[in-house]
Amino acid sequence: MKKTTILNAKLSHTIATLGHTDALTICDAGLPIPERQNRIDLALSPGIPDFLTTLKAVLSELFIERLVLAEEIKTLNPRIAEAALALIAKTEAEQGNRITIEYVAHSDFKALSNQSKAVLRTGECSPYANVILYSGVPF
Repeated sequence: MKKTTILNAKLSHTIATLGHTDALTICDAGLPIPERQNRIDLALSPGIPDFLTTLKAVLSELFIERLVLAEEIKTLNPRIAEAALALIAKTEAEQGNRITIEYVAHSDFKALSNQSKAVLRTGECSPYANVILYSGVPF
């Protein structure tokens, strides 16, 4: 059995096959995901798994160089925004690199998420709890 954090086979495979600048979206239960999109649906029930736990697990295995959040998260979901930024700061220290953070309008976020290699759907039921992570290289 695998010893690292992520046990979900499809998610583990997706992370392992991401190349430099490939995108992975982690989203709440409500973000629209097109039929053609590679969907990894972890949602079990409202709040399970939650966005922050999922983000923390993914950050433990994925080297990232930048990310995108919806501008609206700052005012409409500040608790999640602040906690996510704290996880990013911790990840920067662990990785030894600066992670670029970009904010876009939610409508633009949805369009960008459609370009992700995969969309990871959580059971999070709070507004704008979504992030697009862009893979970096650890060398």
